[in-house]
Parts: sequence; structure tokens; C-alpha cells
Amino acid sequence: MNETILTNATIVTRDEVFPGTLVLRGGTIAEVARGRSASSRAADFGGDLLIPGIVDVHTDNLERQVQPRVHARWPSRSAMLAHDAQCAAAGVTTVLDALCVGIVGFEHERTQTFREAVADLDALGQKGVLRSDHFLHLRCELPAPDMRDLFEPVCRHPALRLLSVMDHTPGVGQYANLDRYRALRLKEGYSAEQIERSLANRMAERERVRGPNRDFVLGVVGETGVAIASHDDRTEEEVAENAALGIRISEFPVTLEAAKAAHGHGMGVIAGAPNIVRGGSHSGNVAVADLLAADAVDAFASDYVPASLVEAAFIAAATLGLPRAIAMVTATPAAMAGLADRGALATGLRGDLVRVRLHEGLPVVREAWRAGVRVA
Repeated sequence: MNETILTNATIVTRDEVFPGTLVLRGGTIAEVARGRSASSRAADFGGDLLIPGIVDVHTDNLERQVQPRVHARWPSRSAMLAHDAQCAAAGVTTVLDALCVGIVGFEHERTQTFREAVADLDALGQKGVLRSDHFLHLRCELPAPDMRDLFEPVCRHPALRLLSVMDHTPGVGQYANLDRYRALRLKEGYSAEQIERSLANRMAERERVRGPNRDFVLGVVGETGVAIASHDDRTEEEVAENAALGIRISEFPVTLEAAKAAHGHGMGVIAGAPNIVRGGSHSGNVAVADLLAADAVDAFASDYVPASLVEAAFIAAATLGLPRAIAMVTATPAAMAGLADRGALATGLRGDLVRVRLHEGLPVVREAWRAGVRVA
């Protein structure tokens, strides 16, 4: 059985940080101990940090590889491989690819991305060519007329680990400010007439299909047990409604009030890592720094920049301490996705590891292992 010994590492567990040695055997963590190894086969970390492999429960990064420019669509499998390589290089060893199911508005190319991504994950994952471990996070757009037809064929996919229910209808949630929404669409080149026609259609469709679509998704969750999250919660009333439906995760709440309400209902809260790295929301929503200060966030997701996760954790460490901050990108999101075999440096768990070096306060991913095999 293959054995890898990593020593003179600064090991970050769920509870503490200490200089020590970690031993991998056959893809599993076999030993975590204090002090240096005397083995001549041990790899010397030189004091670098050793953390668990990062778990990303929501990334749209694949979409940015599929369409790197507005009118330039990249071949889907090439895009998947580029996305996968970026995740591994960022220390993200477990990826939940967030794919839009149903379209509200103008981004119809996302349906093609969804279909191709599921096929590519099946094909590439079975061949063992992906560096990170990929699962599905299906983002169900409740007001979309085509949501159910797209969702039904994949709603029991074996790689499905998380569902989120979304409502991107202009006038609610993330796009509650209609003036801002109109300005964004005008900037994208749509005419005022096109925008107003789309607004009227979207609102009518929401009234017609949102309720039936939500009932169908909740029914699937009841049968499969897959974790489900709400998305872009804005008010205490929205959170209370979701909690009453059995939703246990609030993803990207857009106000501090919603995040606090989610905790009050026993829901886990996921925030976007780019928000804290950039110093605020790109869309005018609550700053994650404020969520941290209020102890109203449990986990980070990369949203659209895989490398943001390790940076977000080290920024949060100034408030929470390193063990708890690292858990926000490892153990906690793993638990949310029902992945009990990873997320911590403990014997018997998968050998998903990341070597991090601090350079002038900036965490730099030096190496990464997935199930004991080095992938970056």
C-alpha cells in the first residue's frame, strides 16, 4: 500500500494548530501526530500550513470557462478541464458545480451549459481524468416555465448533492431594485422596449409556475434526502417561509436581517467568498465582513472565483481564529453536502489535503492531494 509522510507541517485541525506529521496510506489519512517524523521518506513541509482539502458547495466558474467572452463560446469539455484545473490549483478538492436549471431573463445559453456539463461530468468523471472530485448543485429557478422539464431527467442523478431554489424575477431577491436591474440590462445592450417586455413576461410567469415548481422540487427532496438551500433571502418573512418548508440552508442572504433570521430558525448560512476578499458585494448586498462580525455565517462558497476560498478563510481567521475559519471552507460545507468522509485532518478520513504558505499575509496554495494523490 502506498504511503506518504508529510512532516514539519503546521497542522490545522478542527480544534487547534500545531507542528506535526501526517501520514497517508491508500488514499486515507492514517495518522496525525505532533512532532517531526524520523523517516528518511518523509517530505519536509518547512513549516508550511497543512489544511484539509477545500470543499466548494457553489461555484459558477464553469460558466466563465464556457463563455470567456460575451460572444465566444468554448468547447464544453475543454471548458470543464480548464475549470477543474483552476479548482485543483486553488486547493479545492471537492467541487459542487452549480448549474442553472431554468432561465429567467436573457441568459438562455445557461441551459446549454447545464446540459453539456452534466454529460461532461459523467464522461470525464468515469474516465478518472478530473483532478478534483466533482458533484452537482442544481440551481432550480422556480419562476422558469422550463424548469421542471429540465430538472426531471437529472433530479435523481447519483452525483447530486445539493439543490437550491431560486427566484431571479426582477423585483424580488437579488434584483429587488428594478432601476438597478434596468440599468444592468441597458448596459448589456438590450433596448428599453425589450427590457420592459421581458419584465412583464417574467412577472406573469412567476405568478403561474413558481408554486407548482417549488412543490415539485420539495417533493423530490422528500424522496431523495438531498440537501436543499434557499437563495438570496432578503427578509425575515422569506426565511420563516423557507424554514417552514423544511429548508435548512440559506445561501447568499442579501441582508444581515435575513442571515440572522436563518440562524434563528436553525439554518446554516453560506456566504460568497469573493464578497469578503473584495471588501464588499459586487451587487450592493450585505458585506460578508458584517455577517462575520454578527456571527451570522457558517460557510463560504467561491461563487465565481475558486481561489477566493482560501483567501476568505484566512481573512476570517482574524475574527474567528484559524481552526474555525478553515472549517468554513472544509468541514462545514462538507457536512452541508452530506459528505461525511472529508473536510478535516483526522484518521480514517479521505486524504484530501492542501499545503499553504503565507506570503506577506497572503495564503498561497503550494500543493494539493485528492484521496492521497497529488493533483496540484
